[in-house]
Amino acid sequence: MTTAQISAESTMREVLEAYPGAQRAMMRRYHIGGCSNCGFSPDETLAGVLGRHNVLNTDEVIEHIRNSHEQDQQIQLSPKELADALKGENAPKLLDVRTPDEFEIARLEGAQLMTQELMQEMMSSWDKSTPLVTCCHHGVRSLEAASYLIGHGFTNVRSLQGGIDAWSQEIDSSIPRY
Repeated sequence: MTTAQISAESTMREVLEAYPGAQRAMMRRYHIGGCSNCGFSPDETLAGVLGRHNVLNTDEVIEHIRNSHEQDQQIQLSPKELADALKGENAPKLLDVRTPDEFEIARLEGAQLMTQELMQEMMSSWDKSTPLVTCCHHGVRSLEAASYLIGHGFTNVRSLQGGIDAWSQEIDSSIPRY
């Protein structure tokens, strides 16, 4: 896999196009990009954003963004991989992190809608090694959710790459696309 080239002079738009999880990575380590006080505009350069936040080592930040991207790639699984896993003995639990309205439009068979109650149950009583796959519309929110669960001690979490939209296109065309 070719590594995208970004530099201190790359705009944040370019950084996020090259590394979609860069904002999450920067928020996690440097508290940049998560709220109005630490946010940035798409046209600001990476160096400009880091300078406003007194983060001086741009190379370290770029390396952190690249490493986080590689970790994101490792926790995603393709629709085909999920289809195969669902046929196996230790099939994962499916957690749908979309809104209730989206869940009503289209869903994977057996998926549970992630609610506050389900999250509380998971955190308090589920085995942290339970195989879990998060899913959403296009795979962005589910990657966030998978990262969150991993950060809270779950050890067997994956995210459906491309979301339910990719599943509909590659595995089951009877699931509506929206």
